[in-house]
Amino acid sequence: MSAFPDARFLTSANQPAQFLPDEGVEVAFAGRSNAGKSSAINAIVNRRQLARTSKTPGRTQLINFFHLAPGQRLVDLPGYGYARVAPAVQAHWRELLVAYFRKRRSLRGLFIAVDIRRSVGELDLQMLDWCRPLAVPVHVLLTKADKLKRGEKSRSFAHAVESAGGGATVQIFSAEDGEGVAEARERLLGMLRDPPVSKRRSAT
Repeated sequence: MSAFPDARFLTSANQPAQFLPDEGVEVAFAGRSNAGKSSAINAIVNRRQLARTSKTPGRTQLINFFHLAPGQRLVDLPGYGYARVAPAVQAHWRELLVAYFRKRRSLRGLFIAVDIRRSVGELDLQMLDWCRPLAVPVHVLLTKADKLKRGEKSRSFAHAVESAGGGATVQIFSAEDGEGVAEARERLLGMLRDPPVSKRRSAT
């Protein structure tokens, strides 16, 4: 049985004015546009197609809000780093993300999906740097782990831990074969139970 039997889509936002009221608690998911973020969300929540998956990168272009339980939400952020998106669109996404992180007092944690075959890249490091002032836990999912052998996974994990530099926790994850799904779900539940942050600096 799903830990979130009532999970459902709520709304999408293309402007800060369209964000849901900043109340209750929520956890956000970020990642490169081809890192398997939507598949990770669906596996963790155990609901097929809660977050829409696509073979075409860059499909998550809005901030999508999902109900998990009364007073608890999951937020799917636009994927970053997709080169075929027009510069103006990329600039809009960045402005939208800045507004989200600057305003959301209900934010309790952030997941960052990273393709384990690419490990933590420059854009992922930028997101980690961006999130450090927010005073919320950050958890990196090394997705698509089923694509690598055990030794390769271990090396990528060690590199990701070193790259994160203590700014985030890291785990191996596969939505395809279920590796790490239970651990990620417990991490999500833990974030949702976290008390509010008393003081948080603005994202820049």
